[in-house]
Amino acid sequence: MTAVRLAPSILAADIGHLAEEIARAEAGGADMIHVDVMDGRYVPNLTFGAKVITAARKATRLPLDVHLMVVEPERYIASFADAGASNFIFHPDATRHVQRQLVAVRELGMRAGLALNPAASLTEVAEVLDDLDQLLLMTVNPGFGGQHYIPAATDKIRRARALLDRVGSRIWLEVDGGITPETIAEVHGAGADTFVAGSAVFGTPDPGEALRELRRRCAVNV
Repeated sequence: MTAVRLAPSILAADIGHLAEEIARAEAGGADMIHVDVMDGRYVPNLTFGAKVITAARKATRLPLDVHLMVVEPERYIASFADAGASNFIFHPDATRHVQRQLVAVRELGMRAGLALNPAASLTEVAEVLDDLDQLLLMTVNPGFGGQHYIPAATDKIRRARALLDRVGSRIWLEVDGGITPETIAEVHGAGADTFVAGSAVFGTPDPGEALRELRRRCAVNV
């Protein structure tokens, strides 16, 4: 496992200086910019919508990795595609017809992803692997940034990697929650290849150096 994709989350950025924050991350080697969308219903917090995606798209050519923690994510597929989202990731328990929504996401030119909460079983995605481009495992309970990594998630990451390898899938295995220099090597070693980090990047004086350090920590597993 050698791939390392870093997706700093603007949830921890200074939104009043969004373009500058994104530029700092991009200069530091970010592979994507992660955007968390919360509706105050699926999770208790309320965050960004299509306007912030549009602003982020104007600030960078990097892919925008959009994670929807919302009820009925299908209501946002078209508007987020228009706003410039590259990847559209949603939770399977937030909609009735998961496979239908995955197809709709791809039809509008975005990568289709599913996110699983810590207590959700991998069986929730096993039947739709052919329709997936990304599998995002939450390693904290969703809704707020700055939480600590749940240690039991490491075994789930290993099992997810085994599932994908068993069917020969090239789906990205993404992890979000508590990713820091102290945790990323373990997560990468378990089989993840794509990493969302918020406070560990934008909560530091030098986001670029923070990204470089995260990448260095993964190098021990290469």
